[in-house]
Amino acid sequence: MNLIGVDVGGTFTDLVLAETASGRAVIHKVSSTPADPSLGVTRGVVELCGKAGLAPGAVDQVLHGTTIATNAVLEHRGALTGMITTRGYRDVLHIGRHQRPEHYSIQQQIPWQARPLVRRRHRHVVTERLVPPRGEVLVPLDEDEVRAAARELRAAGVEAIAICFLFSYLNPAHELRARDIVREEYPEAFVTTSAEVAPQFREFERFTTAAMNAFVGPKVRDYVSRLAARLREAGVGGDLQVMGSTGGVASVAMVAEQPVLTMLSGPAAGVLGGAWAGRLSGRDDLITFDIGGTSADIAIVSRGRFGEASARDTWIAGFPLLVPMIDIHTIGAGGGSIARQDAGGAFRVGPQSAGAQPGPAGYGRGGTEATVTDANIVLGRLDPENFLGGGMTLDAAAARDAVGRFAQRMGLGLEAAALGILTVVNANMANAIRSRTVQKGIDPRDYALVAFGGAGPLHGAEVARLLEGRAVLVPPHPGITSAMGLLTTDLSVDAVRTCFQLSDAMDLPRIAADFTAMEAQIAARFAADGLPAAAARFSRAADLRYAGQGYELRVAWPAEEADAAALLARFHAQHKAEYGHAFPERVVEIVNLRVTGAIPRPHLGAPPPRVGGSLTEALVRRGPVVFGSAEAPEVHDTPYLRRELLPVGAAIPGPAIVLQTDSTTVVPPGCRLTAEAGGNLLIEL
Repeated sequence: MNLIGVDVGGTFTDLVLAETASGRAVIHKVSSTPADPSLGVTRGVVELCGKAGLAPGAVDQVLHGTTIATNAVLEHRGALTGMITTRGYRDVLHIGRHQRPEHYSIQQQIPWQARPLVRRRHRHVVTERLVPPRGEVLVPLDEDEVRAAARELRAAGVEAIAICFLFSYLNPAHELRARDIVREEYPEAFVTTSAEVAPQFREFERFTTAAMNAFVGPKVRDYVSRLAARLREAGVGGDLQVMGSTGGVASVAMVAEQPVLTMLSGPAAGVLGGAWAGRLSGRDDLITFDIGGTSADIAIVSRGRFGEASARDTWIAGFPLLVPMIDIHTIGAGGGSIARQDAGGAFRVGPQSAGAQPGPAGYGRGGTEATVTDANIVLGRLDPENFLGGGMTLDAAAARDAVGRFAQRMGLGLEAAALGILTVVNANMANAIRSRTVQKGIDPRDYALVAFGGAGPLHGAEVARLLEGRAVLVPPHPGITSAMGLLTTDLSVDAVRTCFQLSDAMDLPRIAADFTAMEAQIAARFAADGLPAAAARFSRAADLRYAGQGYELRVAWPAEEADAAALLARFHAQHKAEYGHAFPERVVEIVNLRVTGAIPRPHLGAPPPRVGGSLTEALVRRGPVVFGSAEAPEVHDTPYLRRELLPVGAAIPGPAIVLQTDSTTVVPPGCRLTAEAGGNLLIEL
């Protein structure tokens, strides 16, 4: 099969075409079109097919990672959103919980209060009430009030409406009926219900998740529909499928209904790509390290499995979400991060970024601030004549001017300032990795760092050194690893259902019935999308906690459904691994049941074994490159090498600069580089 993966970034759209039969991969980059990303995606797909000598109609599937939903929330540029909720609960979205982003600050701005997803004047209440434990109807839904609310929201110009009733996770009947009424009164609106998006307890998080789904809904729905239409018009064959935050891909119809599931679409694809690269080297304990122009994304893969964010960690732009996501930590550190002196005179790098426009000064697009990229140019770690495989020439003079002005402000020499910029940004990245490893009982020295993204291989070895790591892997195409990751996963749909039960009084038949119902729900979703539901494979899990705790741990359900002892043993072991202690004698509470349904699809395989060349063939030139510290810069005569011509299996001592189309790899002094037959570069510290 011919598969295309497309990952849209702020500056470039990355594409890869993979032939699953031969293992051949063809990569391509085009400039992103922020005003309408579908234009850049369609152009890139057509150009990639031409580059590969393949007719667009011969493409079997297009897999896409998108940041449309994420950017809409980060920039607060979603739809004008309304809400219909239970009388007396109009302000749940505003009040939130007692937790605050900064517990002890009296000056902080609470995101859901400072930038609400739904303004108060667009939150309408109706009469209805369900009660636990089964969601019995205490007060029937007043349908006339729902109609009146829908008409008022339509008159106010609201584009999307979230319907959020109390206890709807136990019984969605009122929400579904209200949804149907709103669609009758206002068919043009994007309408969503909390029971469809997040059927779980915790009103604030459930209401916020539904509101965010509505907030981004029209933009995402229109985008994926427009992209699918443009690909068809361009003669591209196969279905369009979109990456979700859990690492599975979903149909266009599914994403159009629940776009909140794509909040970490692009970063999730990067984690999958990093795990794929680890498998090429026979490694399954990995730290994936994806550095782009603005941010760095970090995730942990243990024994080949990546972690899922827990309920307490799932936040986007300060808003809590009840949707499953890969546990990815993002910091404002990338190639475009700006160096500055703060009000106290301290040396800072990021989170402010030069972005794609104007970008770093070295891009020659009008940027004047010193950035991480400019520092790498000044130090000789980026070759101005061989950036993007020679497709873009860097302005070294502009980079030196920008770093020079910053150096004057800081009272430093040019090279000392550039080294200081890299020292600070590398320390920020290393500290972020420690927060996901050391602080969680994981020893990063036992993990290989997989460095990718446009800037990951530039910094990977030095960040690993700060962590006392031993190995860095650079994937075959580091700049497009996220696009590669899109081709390594299956179609998947998740279902969740709140089910409060205590371990000393478990109703196993009811649990089994709930699991069966959720599997049927997922199969129906696949069938509605025209997918082979009979091929679906299901995995079960549950959210457990000790009675009295406020948060849960997700535990895989035992193969033997009735084996409650095995389930509890897994929970106790997982609790001890996460927190350092467990209480086997305590009563455990089951909170949520979860099912993931997956339909296998062809995956990207290992690339053909590398042949390579010789060091003589690989050598482009030699030149001065600065290493060391700001206090003691060291200039090394360093070879610049073509990656595709490196001899396979030969140990090459650092320093060295490895050039390729989509990234540059820095091998510092004291390190050793090996080009592996499987396609990765291995840097040993």
